[in-house]
Amino acid sequence: GSKGGDSKVTPYLKAVKATLTAAICLRNFPSQVVERHNKPAVETQWAKELLLAPVVIAKNEKQAVKIEGSINAVRISIKIKQMDKMEGILVKRFSSFLEMRADDFVILRRKAMEGYDISFLITHFHTESMWREKLVDFIVTFIQEINKEISDLRLAVNSRGRTVAEQFFLQFK
Repeated sequence: GSKGGDSKVTPYLKAVKATLTAAICLRNFPSQVVERHNKPAVETQWAKELLLAPVVIAKNEKQAVKIEGSINAVRISIKIKQMDKMEGILVKRFSSFLEMRADDFVILRRKAMEGYDISFLITHFHTESMWREKLVDFIVTFIQEINKEISDLRLAVNSRGRTVAEQFFLQFK
């Protein structure tokens, strides 16, 4: 269970989990446009009738999740809380670090959607080889942990900065 400040996040994460669980009901659906192609409808946007209405779950204007579903894929875009420029830089660095390793994460998109910091794409191929509940739990845990990770990185940067400043000022004693 979560303690302290994380308890405010719980209704937000519950809403994300419920929406994602509903949207992840995917099935195989070959392209209606190109023969022998099976592209995620949410990515191609070729046929509007195959797309669900996008759902944005926002805790506030700085923290939100956009879930875009379709018949054969769901795209999850996450806006990570950034209270100042320092956190903005940390989020950008952390996101690019993960995106460079997108192949290792399987469901991670190489590039986040516009206005979001990180995006995932789950296709019917993923739900055939992985547990749906585990995919949903992974996304929810990722959202929960990313904020903690950014806070920890910020504290590490601040403490390193303090140490450097102390060492610098020792020269003038």
